[in-house]
Amino acid sequence: MSTTDDRTLSTQPAPPDGGAGGPVTLPRLGPVGWLRFVWRQLTSMRTALFLLLLLAVGAIPGSTFPQRSIDAARTAQWISDHPSAGPLLDRLGFFEVYASPWFAAIYLLLFVSLIGCVVPRSRIHWHQLRARPPRAPRRLDRLPAHREEVVDGSPDEVRDRLRTALRGRRYRVHAHDDSTLSAEKGYLKETGNLVFHLALIGVLVGVGWGHLLGWKGDVIVPVGKTFANTLGGYDTFSPGPWVDPTDLSPYTIRLDTMDVAFETEDKGAGQFGMPRDFRATTTFTGPDGRAEQREIAVNHPLETGGGTVFLLGNGYAPRVTVRDADGTAIYTSATPFLAQDNNYTSVGAIKVPGARPDDLGFAGFFLPTGVIDDERGPHSVFPDTLDPQLALTAFSGNLLPGGRPQSVYTLDTAAMKPLPGKDGADQLRILLRPGETFELPGGRGSITFDGVERFAGFSIRTDPGKTLTLVSALLALAGLVLSLVVRRRRVFVRVRPDETTGRTVVSVGGLAKDDDEGMDDEVAAVLTGPEGTR
Repeated sequence: MSTTDDRTLSTQPAPPDGGAGGPVTLPRLGPVGWLRFVWRQLTSMRTALFLLLLLAVGAIPGSTFPQRSIDAARTAQWISDHPSAGPLLDRLGFFEVYASPWFAAIYLLLFVSLIGCVVPRSRIHWHQLRARPPRAPRRLDRLPAHREEVVDGSPDEVRDRLRTALRGRRYRVHAHDDSTLSAEKGYLKETGNLVFHLALIGVLVGVGWGHLLGWKGDVIVPVGKTFANTLGGYDTFSPGPWVDPTDLSPYTIRLDTMDVAFETEDKGAGQFGMPRDFRATTTFTGPDGRAEQREIAVNHPLETGGGTVFLLGNGYAPRVTVRDADGTAIYTSATPFLAQDNNYTSVGAIKVPGARPDDLGFAGFFLPTGVIDDERGPHSVFPDTLDPQLALTAFSGNLLPGGRPQSVYTLDTAAMKPLPGKDGADQLRILLRPGETFELPGGRGSITFDGVERFAGFSIRTDPGKTLTLVSALLALAGLVLSLVVRRRRVFVRVRPDETTGRTVVSVGGLAKDDDEGMDDEVAAVLTGPEGTR
């Protein structure tokens, strides 16, 4: 990789009389020269590191601001709460970071930079693996690590022993002449470096592949209900750019039971009431029409062939019936409430758009084991349904002001008014236990708490690039370890006869590619090892 451009400095030769030289001139770069210059800049290590840093910085808004593909209601609310910054950030793509053009540009530039960086290096490394170690320098004493000794034996015998010692230490050895040896090892260091960079490319390809062809959807299914894998069956659905949402695998999942075990004994350290097991028993009906019972538990998802079903949560869905003044049921459903603490104090909203003369909305708490006091208000003291209670406030007006998306767990009261309570109270407060009915003021009908059902929160995801991403991540880790652990070393040997003693003078020099404090010990080990000169 080179970061230098193709421009060269040319000067006119100085006149013979010692006068000043001519002006410095620069050759003009043509289109091909500019393309070569831009390509070298893009494929330099400096640019790759900068793009990697830029990608990390660009991902910060994705975890700082709400993302429209994950929670459209929260995103719309954030923009509404920040009328100055919200629309500007929306135009810049801060609420859909990973699908924005600028993030895709960084991603693609990094991809191209890595390819342009790794491919030439791989070709060079391949030639180095097949090449012989270089010739031994004439003056080995100038190398960073050097030792010279006079040993017994002829030069050929000593050289053969040193060849065996070097091979025993996993060196690749070659003799360019009768008096020298050249040895080299540590090619795995560069191999690991290249594997690391190639694996980064694999990670980028896997993530991009999963983003383009993958999808994810979330759905809440009460016990006894059936979920069909269609676009309309999901509460939230986020398809990839190349995904056809109408072409989903046809299957259904019926939630038969949702079993949750809680700690009923006080074992100290806050263990009382802690969950011990979550397990959903389902009936899965595949595309072939065959139904079979499947269990979904934490860390044990269900493989459907058209997506992996994860059990992400559970909670309670109070079953409520709202009737008008004539006693006609205008709303009957099990409405999920979202747990806020370990005791499943849950918040939620019941929305009745068919009420007259205005829409009705109820917001409040579901308490599995309810307690209401002046200090904490309504809350639950145990996560199981020992004394279920429903504490609500009521509103009338427009449930969907402006048509903005909103969460199923919250009630937008911007265009609604609270129903007045008894004895002139500003706010109507309702407290119900299973089987109880409350008459609404002003002839608006009644609300009945019929019972409690459990629900399971399923997340169904398809990521075709996850296997490639996982394998690439493991290879990147292995390559990084190799590049950090393996040392690239060269050892040169020169032997000559000592005419005065009849023995052999051995000169060994060592050279490391990077800083290597152990090179002196390596040279000594070659000389004094089991197959060395002694």
